[in-house]
Amino acid sequence: MNRLIIFIPLFCISFFLCAQDSTTVVPKKIYVTKPIGEEQPPTVDGLLNDPVWDLVEWAGDYIEFQPDENTPPEQQTKFKIVYDSKNLYIGVRCYDGEPDKIEKRLSRRDGFEGDWVEFNIDSYHDKRTAFSFTTTVSGVKGDEFVSNNGNNWDSSWNPIWYTKTNVDAEGWTAEFRIPLSQLKFGAEEDQVWGLQSTRRIFRAEERSLWQRKPIDQPGWVSEFGELHGLKNIEPQKQLEIQPYTVTSGETYEAEEGNPFRDGNESDFTVGLDAKIGVTNDLTLDLTVNPDFGQVEADPSAIALDGFQIFFREQRPFFVENKNIFDFNLSQSEAGNTFGFDNVFYSRRIGRSPQGSPDTEDTDFVEQPDNTPIVGAAKFSGKTKNGWAIGVLESVTAKRYATVREENGDEYREVVEPLTNYFVGRLQKDFNNRNSYIGGIFTATNRDNLTQELDFLHKSAFTGGVDFKHQWNNRDWYLEGNLILSHVQGSTEAITNTQESITHLFQREGADHVEIDSDRTSLTGSGGNLQIGKIGNGHWRFESGGTWRSPELELNDIGFQRQADDIRHYTWIGYQTLKPDSTFRRVGINYNHWSAWDFGGNHNYLQFNTNSWQNWKNNWFTNFGFNYAPIQYDNFALRGGPRLRQSPWISFWNSINTDSRKKVVFRFFHNGRKAVDNSFKSYFVEAGLTYQPINALRISAFPSLRINNDGLQYIDNFDDVNGATRYLNGEISQRTLSMSFRLNYTINPNLTIQYWGQPFISRGRYSNFKHVSNPTAKYFEDRFTPYTANQLTLADGTYSVDEDLSGTEDFSFDDPDFSAVQFRSNLVIRWEYIPGSEIFLVWSQDVSRDGDPSSGLLSGLGDNIFGQKPQNIFLLKATYRFVL
Repeated sequence: MNRLIIFIPLFCISFFLCAQDSTTVVPKKIYVTKPIGEEQPPTVDGLLNDPVWDLVEWAGDYIEFQPDENTPPEQQTKFKIVYDSKNLYIGVRCYDGEPDKIEKRLSRRDGFEGDWVEFNIDSYHDKRTAFSFTTTVSGVKGDEFVSNNGNNWDSSWNPIWYTKTNVDAEGWTAEFRIPLSQLKFGAEEDQVWGLQSTRRIFRAEERSLWQRKPIDQPGWVSEFGELHGLKNIEPQKQLEIQPYTVTSGETYEAEEGNPFRDGNESDFTVGLDAKIGVTNDLTLDLTVNPDFGQVEADPSAIALDGFQIFFREQRPFFVENKNIFDFNLSQSEAGNTFGFDNVFYSRRIGRSPQGSPDTEDTDFVEQPDNTPIVGAAKFSGKTKNGWAIGVLESVTAKRYATVREENGDEYREVVEPLTNYFVGRLQKDFNNRNSYIGGIFTATNRDNLTQELDFLHKSAFTGGVDFKHQWNNRDWYLEGNLILSHVQGSTEAITNTQESITHLFQREGADHVEIDSDRTSLTGSGGNLQIGKIGNGHWRFESGGTWRSPELELNDIGFQRQADDIRHYTWIGYQTLKPDSTFRRVGINYNHWSAWDFGGNHNYLQFNTNSWQNWKNNWFTNFGFNYAPIQYDNFALRGGPRLRQSPWISFWNSINTDSRKKVVFRFFHNGRKAVDNSFKSYFVEAGLTYQPINALRISAFPSLRINNDGLQYIDNFDDVNGATRYLNGEISQRTLSMSFRLNYTINPNLTIQYWGQPFISRGRYSNFKHVSNPTAKYFEDRFTPYTANQLTLADGTYSVDEDLSGTEDFSFDDPDFSAVQFRSNLVIRWEYIPGSEIFLVWSQDVSRDGDPSSGLLSGLGDNIFGQKPQNIFLLKATYRFVL
């Protein structure tokens, strides 16, 4: 079987090398602009009636990109561009023979609803990055920083620019004024920039382009046309200062006798953000005492496997230019390679305190919820000659918990040390922008660790290099990375790391790893290498391998799910390039994965096939099937031996109706089942999005997850009748939630958004057992069940008398659980002048333990309705000075 796995990707590579289609060479369009000179600049009112527009010629002849590439679009578009020493001006005419059918939907910034027109400007002319400016027919702005040749679009980039639109008998028009200070370019006397324009005709869901790009041509920015005629413009150094003030109040259910929970709190803070253009290419971002109160709460989740849950970054300071700092360890087209693992995971900065005081039951504790960021600086950008640079420095404050003892005495204990986080990232383009090589270095240093915090690493360092080489007009690529990690700390800290769920050096039967309680450091490695083809014809593929050594540890400032893994993957895909009578486009894929640990154990083999369909009526559907004949889990018994999992099959399927309609339906479900029925799970989510008027959108998506597993880990017990007991049980888990959203756009600068999610997860355990033969072929042979006369339940505790001697051998708490939560955010956002905003925020949180014997709906209602939630009210005002 192993030989077959190796043979398949080699055969595919040979096949694709011998079976190349020929891609048509598309001529580059050139638009020549002119300076305004002595003329008055255009008034940005969307009317195109200023005399200055007569200085230049129209550019047009857009060509369809979707759905039928390289055909005439339903409606034509044309534009003009002029400039002065401070601004670039764009005027656009979007023809439409039926102007009453132009869709004028409203949304907040970056909503991209209805008809719109977009301009992408590669002012670096590096053929990999661009600045994108979009206006909808309703005047809503969209702006994104494009990187990685179009594979990353960062909508957190919010430059200051101006646009107006107008609808008339010929269609609609738009004008843009883009300050040159918002763009990055070199100091050449005669500039050449990359240029692309896209128009969306909503009712036909059609995209047309000024510069044709074949659908099978990889990349985006590299395929732009060119903007010529920019002469004697000077790079503008950006200087923006944005002070802010936050007034907040919090109410919650008071706890009798607890001096720290009297029912309400209030606070007033001020802070500062600044953006300084050190050069035209490189920007220094500063933040002092940042506040992220307007950021939406994380969705509720429960992980029974013990691993940490990945949550996306939402804080603006860290999201902007995130692409420069990203260093994914093993992203692949095939997936299933722990693709979330990243050398830099910004949510480590400002995390919840990791320590907690050891107190008596009668003590009261004021435990801080988060760690304030004292200050942070980010130096980032890309130079004209292809250097991408990112440096981030952040300091988080020392945090204390306050404890009041029963006698009234109070003391404080450090629960998070003063910590410095540093990230340095560098990439260099070469080979006519077809290749790059880069590196990253991260450092975490904690100051003056107390005895209570000695379980934390004193310091943690990571270094890595990455590269990508593309050839044959970027159809083919070879890319990879290599990282090294080094953590230092006390013997307690390093022992804790070795025993953590990520590593589990103590696991029984793993001869290649062992706990060394005298160590004060760990050094590990990881990496990824892949080759693929993504352009030129119907066929695409990728094959590669990734590894994480047992000692690799990234979680001080990165995200890493598990170590001790060597994994091979292959993905092969076929896609149509032209619509037919049934589909706009269709794709079908094949994947396989195989994994080993560093002890040479073959732990995993899985096969997959899937397909996606974009129907002629603009519905989207997909489905897929998996089969895993081999799976062993090194982590299921939390330090116990390698556990065999039964072979399993799974499926998924989704249906999405036409997203342009007033009512949009979405349905998704998946299921997994062991061939011997030892476990099975099912998840379904279905809901509607309704847009009764252009300004209002409402959506509700309830979901249900069912999990039945005959071997769910509970706990480990040492020296029970001379042996370790790996206690498991059969779980019946039900999780019910619903995500509800309401977006109301009063105008493009004033919006109201609401998000709410009730959530309940209930688990009931039965048929307790301990694992006795973890690698047995048949499920029933892997464990020894406990009979009813060996178990006694009293006051929420099970007592186990294995040998029926009348003496308890060990005990464990009743593992049944019910977790109930309701979270919501109401945000009113007003951009009263470009770049300056006022936020009014109301957040709610109800988190309770329910009764596992109750039903899902009744348990949800009893623990949410009628309870006093935690309410947070916040008013945040910012003002953006552009100097």
